[in-house]
Amino acid sequence: MYFLDTHVIVWLFQKSIELLSPEAMRVIQENDVFISPIVILELEYLYEIGRLKVDANTIVQYLQSSIGLRVDEGNFHEVINMALAERWTRDPFDRIIVAHSKYRDAYLVSKDKRISANYLKAIF
Repeated sequence: MYFLDTHVIVWLFQKSIELLSPEAMRVIQENDVFISPIVILELEYLYEIGRLKVDANTIVQYLQSSIGLRVDEGNFHEVINMALAERWTRDPFDRIIVAHSKYRDAYLVSKDKRISANYLKAIF
């Protein structure tokens, strides 16, 4: 199972695939890809503060139809309990995205160096 970090979702939506590594592109093209629901909230937050020009639902719906992106519901309570142990960052989005990936024992496509340093199944 492969999860995508928020910035990967943004790059895919913006068709900025040159920012993705060859390994990241291979994973996205050859596998089913998922996001944690918290990614939707982070996208909306970025839209609200003006860093994105398009709202979260538009981005997610586009990627669902274009690349088959799926939202993994999981068990929110369990994911949050796992996020409590992610003390390497104060960023609540990163904590929950990593915890959700761990909950599913999934790989996480992320260019974030702090995530890569703290989650063994992070790839880029």
